[in-house]
Amino acid sequence: MVHLKSVFLTSEIEEDEYPFNLPLIRKFTELLFTKPVTILVGDNGSGKSTLLEAIAANFGSILIGGENIDSDPTLAPARVLGEKLKLTWKVRTKKGFFFRANDFINFTHRLATIKEESRQTLKEIKAKDPFSLEVLPYAHTLYDLQHFYGEGLEVRSHGESFLDLFQARFQPNGLYILDEPEAPLSPLKQLTLISMINDMVKEDAQFIIATHSPILMALPNAEIYSIEDGVLQQINYEDVEHVRLTKDFLNNPERFLRHL
Repeated sequence: MVHLKSVFLTSEIEEDEYPFNLPLIRKFTELLFTKPVTILVGDNGSGKSTLLEAIAANFGSILIGGENIDSDPTLAPARVLGEKLKLTWKVRTKKGFFFRANDFINFTHRLATIKEESRQTLKEIKAKDPFSLEVLPYAHTLYDLQHFYGEGLEVRSHGESFLDLFQARFQPNGLYILDEPEAPLSPLKQLTLISMINDMVKEDAQFIIATHSPILMALPNAEIYSIEDGVLQQINYEDVEHVRLTKDFLNNPERFLRHL
């Protein structure tokens, strides 16, 4: 299912400061989404993350922790750029989220804090009055945390807790914008994430992903755009530089390492 059909600029870029000074943004005209999974690839600093942030800001996507994107001061430049974008929809959805790897750490810590504070408050209320109805909201919070995240994301390995979070938060008919979700994942865990994404695509979810991972780039039926000299170009998986370089290195690592 393709919920978001296209993104294009509503006016020419005249500003010369970040993020408008990025070659990708200065040359950007339109990005079409024709498949449920779209992948953006490019070197660090190419602007792919900035573009994803601006798209998410334009339609007010929530962050992974449930906060509104307008509440994050680090996304202020993305919000300014997002105001210059026009999004067209096939079916606009309110489900989904915008994910950055760094946000996950903060979210995990916040969940652990909420859990501990709820437990402590619950204990204090019961000590004063075992039958008090004041315990209900705190008990409900602990129940929800247990239901969605088990013993807690903080007690699992980083990669496992990433996947636990996705498993808990993915919903059918959602639009998910993921910026380098492979960051904490081993190759095996990346395959698990691919399986999860495939399952959600079958339930009419759409994914827009920026990644450096040749494994994630191999998502079945994904449309891949490469940023080359500031221009988005559709590209086949086999022609992606990350893929070709990884293959060449694995086939003959000594050829690369002897020059270091």
